Amino acid sequence: MRIASYNVENLFNRARALDQRTWSAGRPVLEAFQRVCELLEEPTYTAEIKDGILGELQRLGLRRGDTARFARLRQNRGRLVKRSRDGRVEVVAGGRADWIGWVELTTDRVDELALSNTARVILDTGADILGVIEAENRLALKRFADGGLAVRDGIRYPHVMVVDGNDERGINVGVVSTGDYPLIAQRSHVDDVDGMGRVFSRDCAEYHFGTAGGRRLVVLVNHFKSKGYGGKAASDAMRRRQAGRVAEIYRELVTGQTPLVAVLGDLNDTPDSDPLAPLLYGTDLRDISAHPHFDDGGRPGTYGYCTGRNKLDYVLLSPSLYGAATGGGILRKGVWGGRRGTLWPIYDTMTRQVHAGSDHAAIYADLDLSKVSE
Repeated sequence: MRIASYNVENLFNRARALDQRTWSAGRPVLEAFQRVCELLEEPTYTAEIKDGILGELQRLGLRRGDTARFARLRQNRGRLVKRSRDGRVEVVAGGRADWIGWVELTTDRVDELALSNTARVILDTGADILGVIEAENRLALKRFADGGLAVRDGIRYPHVMVVDGNDERGINVGVVSTGDYPLIAQRSHVDDVDGMGRVFSRDCAEYHFGTAGGRRLVVLVNHFKSKGYGGKAASDAMRRRQAGRVAEIYRELVTGQTPLVAVLGDLNDTPDSDPLAPLLYGTDLRDISAHPHFDDGGRPGTYGYCTGRNKLDYVLLSPSLYGAATGGGILRKGVWGGRRGTLWPIYDTMTRQVHAGSDHAAIYADLDLSKVSE
């Protein structure tokens, strides 16, 4: 069987701020969005909080109106702000309970050719179980699986699941699997907390699959905190907390007599980073890219230019699964190869960067479950 991870960068709709040419262009919008969402959840809007709300609305272009290029203010019941004809704007809600609404990022449709190339990557990867990173929701992933991933003899992935996570931009983690590996149980960790508060930016989705041999195989799908915005110290600390909690979940599974566990996804950091140490070095999980028969195409990375510092995506295996591994690899034909797209072979349908299936490559592990020791 083959287990894989692929960050699809959303399937049908993507936040406009995320589609800027560089992170520096979209970063102020994302930071303002994150901050205003935090402020709006406060039970009482003090004078200081009201000033903060107005400041972030200004950064988002929402001080003078409810709709801007990158964001939209929803005021469904009650009012958050009052805008006077003389130009004055004030927060009139006294706290979260005084109004029903939110700020959301505006989205654009994903390029149709890019979507087709996303499907090509998934079909060419040929995974039996695929962790899908940045899926909008289950309905979007189901439509994509039923349409874009159909094969000659029917639907390749009849099992599709996404549980909405904590990211208000609609960036969730999910999974698809073939009929040979039915989804038999699932568990969300969106509400997991530690001494600092809620742990996961999205979720650590826990999916349990049945196998032909009657064994249970568990896949933990993750998307850790991005380096793209927010302070480095804070984002590093968040990823370390997330890595530590995933390590705990993994150990609980193995201790509970579930030896076949894979941890996969976009962990947004490199193997030598301190934030990932609790997971990569504090457990007995093995990275499939360390396998002697792993083919990385001459480049260790999975994102952007695919250099060593861009190794962000992982398939980590418990000792029982790693012992059954026969190899693995990285499929980057759907990633635009550098500025001109020529750093590695790409699909002939990708004539511009906007046509790329994603800026992440798919990474996979091949397993022979008959080699799993009882």
